[in-house]
Amino acid sequence: MPPPAAARSAFRISATTALHRGDRAYQQDQVVIVPHARINGCALAVVADGMGGKSGGRKAADQVQLTARQLFERFVPSEDAAAQMLSQLVTESHLMIKLTAITAEEEPHSTVAAYLVLPDLSCEVVHAGDSRVYHFRGAEMLWRTTDHSFVQRLIDEGKLTEEAANNHPQSNLLTGCLGTHADPPVALCRIERLEPGDTLLACSDGLWHYFTPKELGAIVHALPPREAGEMLVNKARQRARGGGDNLSLALMRFEALK
Repeated sequence: MPPPAAARSAFRISATTALHRGDRAYQQDQVVIVPHARINGCALAVVADGMGGKSGGRKAADQVQLTARQLFERFVPSEDAAAQMLSQLVTESHLMIKLTAITAEEEPHSTVAAYLVLPDLSCEVVHAGDSRVYHFRGAEMLWRTTDHSFVQRLIDEGKLTEEAANNHPQSNLLTGCLGTHADPPVALCRIERLEPGDTLLACSDGLWHYFTPKELGAIVHALPPREAGEMLVNKARQRARGGGDNLSLALMRFEALK
């Protein structure tokens, strides 16, 4: 995907997605990166981790992807507010998932983690649940989203360390997501400017659960995006030892042209 005209002499943007069923019977994650059809240097990345059984979770994740594509197709960067579009992505997906549940026996739910890169190389991020977006500069993590989960609440209250959270018996208990009776959290963040050497990574908990931020940063910095995605999936599968969840990622790197 070419960068915007103003930055074309300085940047190249490369991207990849990866998806794996893990050791589960069904694939309920969905992931997509969509370049804007009319605007160079504008792209949307979305990871949705569906929950709700054989078909419910996949229906929920599919609805997130469908809603994202529909909203992004109408999005005009010079006229529309990116944060508002991402907020709509969460709220409209939530509504559609709840409507789907009325005619289904399942109770479909989904997380969402999405980032929208704009032509001026700023970036808007939204998430709900425990799928994450990471921002790396080189191998260093500058920032990541904060999970809407029970263990994150314990961490915030000083009752649990980050290291202990992954092994907590209730590590998969969410305090907010799409499709529940309560309104979903709409957590927005803005990255003012992406620089050469930056990487954005959106991923489900089936991936990030097996890595420290330092490990993630080292891999996305050392390898081209496609190879980095493959290594992350393979290492997560090895570390799961036959007990891995669905996993998905959407990775975008910003590089200086030589």
